Amino acid sequence: MTLLLAFDDEAALAGRLAAALGAALAIVERHAFPDGETRLRLPPVLPERVIVLRGLQDPNAKLTELLLAAGGARELGARHLTLVSPYLAYMRQDIAFTPGEVVSQRLLGRLLGAHFEALLTVDPHLHRVPTLDAVLQRPGGVALSAAALLGAHAAQQVPGALLVAPDEEAGQWVRAAARTQGLAYAVCRKQRLGDREVTVTLPEAEVAGRAVVLLDDVASTGRTLAAAARGVLAAGAASVDVAVTHALFIGDALAQIHAAGVRRVWSSDCVPHASNAVSVVPLLAAALRVGAGAGAA
Repeated sequence: MTLLLAFDDEAALAGRLAAALGAALAIVERHAFPDGETRLRLPPVLPERVIVLRGLQDPNAKLTELLLAAGGARELGARHLTLVSPYLAYMRQDIAFTPGEVVSQRLLGRLLGAHFEALLTVDPHLHRVPTLDAVLQRPGGVALSAAALLGAHAAQQVPGALLVAPDEEAGQWVRAAARTQGLAYAVCRKQRLGDREVTVTLPEAEVAGRAVVLLDDVASTGRTLAAAARGVLAAGAASVDVAVTHALFIGDALAQIHAAGVRRVWSSDCVPHASNAVSVVPLLAAALRVGAGAGAA
């Protein structure tokens, strides 16, 4: 029997994935000490092959728990560990932009590659690095995409929508989503001035009178989506909705997006959020059965 090991804050997603796989589910018990350390408790005996589900939003705390759980699992009998991380953090820093900067993507990939035989994730930030295997620096990485699922949902909710990427890096997902649904698409250009300040230049595509759906891999501060929304509405768009894979929505991000004129926000369940409208569970389960995680499933 396959065992899926998950943490309590992702129990709902874990339950759906375990059911899709026909797998047993065990929840990691956590106890927080006053000094900030965490005690973990796993099942006392584990099978040789274990799937660990852990999204890495709020990564600094979760990475420590994940690595402790991986080490503990091996001590309790696991020999092959597959990590399913629907949101994979520390992917944006893929090169040193200034001298001395730590390239977090490469170092995190090496760290996870040392603890897990396989890694599955959804829409990771692979911009200048072409594959997840390159991030891990060995085979075993599977990068899935929710773009087609989000495109199908957008097409159902807004027939004939114009899909717009708020920046060039989101262009790959918009093109994939548009292609599967036969929708038109366009790509904006972004200039980042700071963590919470961006400017967005609209594409040449005609947006006047069109229903626009902004599609991106992640919504963090929301400033890029808000700037794009204001731009397309100023250009005469009839409406603007948002579809994202990873609904981080830090602080007032969601409020900022709606204040910019966005009508509705849809997201995948990679990150638990009230906007979740599309499930990646079938995508994950299929990959675990036939992809790099097949040995674990």
